[in-house]
Amino acid sequence: MQIPIDLLEQDTLRNVIENFITREGTDYGDHEVSLEAKINQVMRQLRSGTVILVFDAETESVNIVPKP
Repeated sequence: MQIPIDLLEQDTLRNVIENFITREGTDYGDHEVSLEAKINQVMRQLRSGTVILVFDAETESVNIVPKP
């Protein structure tokens, strides 16, 4: 089930994004990218609609995935 990001408090959304980033352990190559920069990048992707926030009732977890 998709979760509209505008229904979440900003702190909650930020925490979801931070959890996603630290869980994924994304490699940004040769240059170190700060956590804040990564959060801002994911926030931009959510606002532009290239990725969406989804809730999986079976696992009771939230994830960020590419928009189908």
